[in-house]
Amino acid sequence: MRKRVALLLVVLLLVFSSSIALAAERHETLVVGGGPWNPATNWNPLYPQRTSATVGLVYETLFAYNPETNVYKPWLAERGEWVSDTVYEVELRSEARWSDGEPLTAADVVFTYELARDNDLPYTPIWRQLEEVNELSPTKVQFVFGDPSYQEWQIELYSRPIVPKHIWKDIPGDQLLIVANENPVGSGPYKAGEGGSDRIVWDRDDNWWANEVFGQPQPKRVVEMIIPENNVALGMLMQRTLDLSNYFIPGIPAIKNSFGLNTWFDDAPYMLQANTAVLYLNNQRAPMDDVAFRRALAHAVNPEVIVERVFEFMVPASDPTGLFGGWMAYHDPDVAREYGFGYNPEYAVQLLDEAGYVDADGDGWRDLPDGTAMSFEIIVPAGWTDWMESIRIISDHFRAIGINANPAFPDQSVYENRMFTGDFDMLINNYGANVSGSPFTYWNWIANHNIHREQATEGNFGRYDNQELFDLIVEFNKVLPMTEESLAIASQIQRILLEDMPAIPFWQNGMWSTSQSEWWTNWPSEHNPDGYPSTWGGYWQMGGVDMLINLRSTK
Repeated sequence: MRKRVALLLVVLLLVFSSSIALAAERHETLVVGGGPWNPATNWNPLYPQRTSATVGLVYETLFAYNPETNVYKPWLAERGEWVSDTVYEVELRSEARWSDGEPLTAADVVFTYELARDNDLPYTPIWRQLEEVNELSPTKVQFVFGDPSYQEWQIELYSRPIVPKHIWKDIPGDQLLIVANENPVGSGPYKAGEGGSDRIVWDRDDNWWANEVFGQPQPKRVVEMIIPENNVALGMLMQRTLDLSNYFIPGIPAIKNSFGLNTWFDDAPYMLQANTAVLYLNNQRAPMDDVAFRRALAHAVNPEVIVERVFEFMVPASDPTGLFGGWMAYHDPDVAREYGFGYNPEYAVQLLDEAGYVDADGDGWRDLPDGTAMSFEIIVPAGWTDWMESIRIISDHFRAIGINANPAFPDQSVYENRMFTGDFDMLINNYGANVSGSPFTYWNWIANHNIHREQATEGNFGRYDNQELFDLIVEFNKVLPMTEESLAIASQIQRILLEDMPAIPFWQNGMWSTSQSEWWTNWPSEHNPDGYPSTWGGYWQMGGVDMLINLRSTK
């Protein structure tokens, strides 16, 4: 009996000790979800479908950018400036090192860009404006442009991961996008750890060169969980096994206080804005080719109903210009007020009546001016439940003014094929409307000039044709940011888009972020904006690493 009791005590002691060890480790481990959707197979910073946190945690960029504060933060660079109209110079931080101890120098930056000059890589188009990249000293890089695109360069500065020349110079050009890079040598605060089918693991590099510059990230380990269902993420938050969720989770406003959950804003709209949801209209099909019809549609929908019913006030309705965040620095309130739109079904009816869209045959639906019946389909991908419910509401509002519009939900692959080939009437999309350092990205997506391609993958899915606007967007790209000239051009772009209404911005999709403070506190919020609570690909260098630095363990 005594032996059994003694054995039981040993077992209990081992379990207790194990629990203590796990708890201690948990206080050093940040568990997040919402970034990766598949297990890690590729850590190649040159490959677009790499493991999402590869850039930011392992490979770093010259600058970081916080989209909430609209501030560029020198990162690998100590500073950068235009020294003439066509020359941009970067002074690198002398402390910068690769994880194998080798110094990170100007030669690495030059090599990174010349890789794209000499090989067909995703960022090779930068050489349409670049003429040469020179190493002026071990810490000084000179970029010489022929015809600089200043707005795109603003985005390039925080987007391009710098790779080590001493590692990548021996990789053949035809292998640059193929190599998996399973043991990446980067300059960032973390190294690739041992993951699995349901998680990706990053282990802190305690010798990170920037510990004395920015501060050491607090989690010794970051575990990115691959969670198949949004409700599973909610359950894990409640059970305190997930620290941060970047999934869309319905019901957060009703339960956040009861379960001790954190959002960026304490009250509505709760979430930061990540992109603009736009109703694309096929401008090559009648009557979407008629500006009066398009403007009537804009006034027919009350986006506040979508914000309330679908998103539970977690996001706001869009500004008529579609701009938000740092882009609002270019927002012209006078143009938005004079040419903008709002929910006004009486005015929508007036516009339709005056343009000849009346019920000619008495069946209850408006017809084309020549008497031809009208019927439209609005599509979003099947399974995208928030968008599905949104277009049901939009359809109801169109039908309320006599426009026979119906929601449809094809598979995502079918949806994208129809969008890229122009085989649709109307659809919701946000692919190119993500927050960035310049509204050029949004305008170039809304009104991309490549409308005659069979596969219009770069935006302007409605194939709106306006050379004056195309020229203005190019001109905006060619002037320095936040100058009188760039502000004046931005105003013209906003006016044309509001006058012609080729696509209608209705609401802001959220940068979904819900956290709990059992293990970690000091989360980024409206009260603590030094950091960005996102683990999505491309967001680690947009405040995500700052979040890791500023988090505090509750131990």
